[in-house]
Amino acid sequence: MKGFKWVVILLAGYLLNSCAAGNLSRVAFTSRDIGEYHKAIQKFRKANKKEKDRDKRMEYAYAIGECYRHLGEYEMAALYYRNAVRRNHPDPKALLWNAEMLRASQKYEESLENYRAYLEEVPGDQWALNGMESITLTQQWVANPTRHIVNPEKELNSRESDYCPVFLGNSDNEILFTSARKASTGKRRSMITGQTYADLFKSEFNVQRQKWGTPKLADENMIVNTTDEEGAVSVAGTGSQVLFTRCRYDKNQSMGAQIYSTSQVRGSWAEPVKLDIFADSILVAHPALSADGSVLYFVSDKPGGQGGNDIWRAQKSGGVFVDPENLGSVVNTPGNEMFPFVRDNGELYFSSDYHLGMGGLDIFRAVEDEDGNWTVENMGYPMNSSQDDFGISFVAGKDQGLFSSNRKGSRSDDIYSFVVPPIIYQASGDIFNKETGTRVDGATIRIIGTDGTNLRMRADNGKFQVKLNPATEYVFAAVREGFLIDKARATTEGLTDSKNFNFELYLTPVDAPIRLNNINYEFGKFDLLPESIVALDSLVDLLELNPTITIELMAHTDHIGGDQFNFDLSQKRAQSVVDYLIGQGINPRRLVAKGYGETWPKTVTRDIATRYDWLKRGDELTEQFIESLDSEEKKDAARAINRRTEFRVTSTDFIETYD
Repeated sequence: MKGFKWVVILLAGYLLNSCAAGNLSRVAFTSRDIGEYHKAIQKFRKANKKEKDRDKRMEYAYAIGECYRHLGEYEMAALYYRNAVRRNHPDPKALLWNAEMLRASQKYEESLENYRAYLEEVPGDQWALNGMESITLTQQWVANPTRHIVNPEKELNSRESDYCPVFLGNSDNEILFTSARKASTGKRRSMITGQTYADLFKSEFNVQRQKWGTPKLADENMIVNTTDEEGAVSVAGTGSQVLFTRCRYDKNQSMGAQIYSTSQVRGSWAEPVKLDIFADSILVAHPALSADGSVLYFVSDKPGGQGGNDIWRAQKSGGVFVDPENLGSVVNTPGNEMFPFVRDNGELYFSSDYHLGMGGLDIFRAVEDEDGNWTVENMGYPMNSSQDDFGISFVAGKDQGLFSSNRKGSRSDDIYSFVVPPIIYQASGDIFNKETGTRVDGATIRIIGTDGTNLRMRADNGKFQVKLNPATEYVFAAVREGFLIDKARATTEGLTDSKNFNFELYLTPVDAPIRLNNINYEFGKFDLLPESIVALDSLVDLLELNPTITIELMAHTDHIGGDQFNFDLSQKRAQSVVDYLIGQGINPRRLVAKGYGETWPKTVTRDIATRYDWLKRGDELTEQFIESLDSEEKKDAARAINRRTEFRVTSTDFIETYD
């Protein structure tokens, strides 16, 4: 994670020593100790080429790993830590940091081996336990991603570090961000990162092109941007006050990081003023203003915190921020908590390298209740990655914004956009004639929902489409004169993502007999078999859905057996169905049982012809036709078609009356 963003972590060590004269290794170790990691790596490599002592080469490998780890270049760090571990480096931390770097490189099995080896040396170490648990959680997060859509903003990114974008005021089309690109005013290269000192840049979104414009220096007059290092900016909701971090240097020696306040009027910047928050701390950085500008969140290494860099906040009083308080052990950890951002709804977002995460810095969401208690949660995948993810900001009132990451595919630290698409529920349907398979035009769709929805809409050309509400159960009924009603159900209850419901509704013409499939009886008897219940219950539903129709239940036999026997059997079978329907609450006055024996052979329908390629639509399955078929198999199938239970609509104006 190259860039100014790590300067806040490195500054504490940077002021401890000055670079003394001596051989390469002494210079290298001194540079490492004071945080000049880029310089130290170069010196260690040169020293390593000349060094023959194996133990010293082992120390160099470990030291280079430390430098790359602090720079956020985790795969490179893993190479050197692995070298140190293989040479049996005496410090158990070599195992821990190797495990951490391997985890960030997504080499989980090897990472776990190093965590376990480290825990044998340092039992119960929480950092290692967190790392092992994080591997399990990472796999769960990747398997169950959030609804965020993440994309790189190529127009904003350069080969150098670009990060910490914030929106100006309540606008979503203008941003300030930090960058170490070549256009920066500071031309000196940082001994820490090897990049030039960072500055503030601005960009506007071109609505017509749907792209961000070419970034330009936010200030070309050396008022805000200077030959020192500027970055990590925050803008109050109205855009009237701008806070940023400045790291000052004197002959390449850091003088610490502090927060400065300025404002911009008609394109001109006011002279920045340093905020007096902690006089005894060399590090006060990463400002984040609440939406109304009344509360300042920031990062500091002030003693008395939880360890590393902590997030603090101070209230505005009389134009200054006073009474800074540490956010406590739920938010802050023994690691580093950085880059706070306060959303307009009051939620706090920050990055941490210690809370359970995917690797490197992860972005976390923190919510404070009325009693001052915090709840912290990882934002999950794809917002977080195995690398560093930080510097998030939201568009006011929307679930979208920008953040920074050096994840796979980034050239350095790059800016990414994110959006949570709105959850949309939609139902669409096609309405067909059940007999002919053609679309039914002019049907009316009745839509009833448990939220009180009661709609009617016309289905033109046999199609309809409608948006649905969340947490609602719906019934869709298709109605057309001359047809029986058909219905479908859908529910949006419990859904956490958008969904399209697609229905096919089949309207049955009332002018032709309608077969009841799967109505079965004991052989030669009229007793209904248990497998008939599903079909009969669907008939109950149909009668309840069409309360104004009366029907005749028609039972038919094949031509095998005597005429009178078949008449009697079919009548009893029809009555068995009627008796079942009455038992289910259907008014007896709507039902008539009629047995036709073998007198009404079935005429082949489109559906039957589709299932039997040796039959064609319109064939009448008479005894003569069946006996003319060329196989017993076909004859048996034709007789089975004739053995059927059907119903036909006898009226459509029945009115239920109650005594």
